[in-house]
Amino acid sequence: MKLKPGDKAPYFEARNQDGRLLKLSDFQGKKLVLYFYPKDNTPTCTVEACNLRDNYTKFRQVGYEILGVSTDSEKSHQRFREKFKLPFDLLEDTGQQLVNLFDVWGEKFTFGKHYMGLKRTTFVIDENGIITDIIEDVKSKNHSEQILGA
Repeated sequence: MKLKPGDKAPYFEARNQDGRLLKLSDFQGKKLVLYFYPKDNTPTCTVEACNLRDNYTKFRQVGYEILGVSTDSEKSHQRFREKFKLPFDLLEDTGQQLVNLFDVWGEKFTFGKHYMGLKRTTFVIDENGIITDIIEDVKSKNHSEQILGA
């Protein structure tokens, strides 16, 4: 069943780039941006991550934590995070548990080809674990504005 604003966010546990287990309950009482992206070190994913990084102070000022999720490994996340000095955690989802929980795996169409993959999607979750917004048409260069408003 497709998630929508007003739904309770699915409970998750996943390891970050350092192997530390993070859970949805760790963010109880905080607002959370949970963004799914296809692959570390690819042009569009890098632009998106750097846009969030460059606006990280604004997110923190209004009480948001940020977590990125892809199906890349811890090592890949470590390199990506260090290379671009990302101040937020990246969650490993090599087994696609989070991808399936949040229903962000599906058919994609790029360069004239259809294939299955992770659909770039962001979930904004409030202090009580309720999804307040789902952004499926992510504009990587302006993603922070999509989340925070202009």
